[in-house]
Amino acid sequence: MAALAGGLVALVLGIIGIIAWWGYFIDILMGALPIMLLLGGALAAYLGFEEIKDKKAAEDFDSSKEDLQQEVESLKEEIKELKTQKDEKQK
Repeated sequence: MAALAGGLVALVLGIIGIIAWWGYFIDILMGALPIMLLLGGALAAYLGFEEIKDKKAAEDFDSSKEDLQQEVESLKEEIKELKTQKDEKQK
């Protein structure tokens, strides 16, 4: 309940402040807008770069995954051959 009351008071004071100091609000907005665009653009570029790195790492993992599957299959065949040779020696 206290948070609701505090929020309503802050809302009313904020509206009164913007109306009373409209010119100052616009000045601050004009000064802050280029900085916000700069930081937002830098963040978007960084996230795009990280996404490209992640896609490349996933492709490398997929290719190594296929190599590992081939290796496992060849080892399975080798084990089968060894078992067959062992069975033949025991007979």
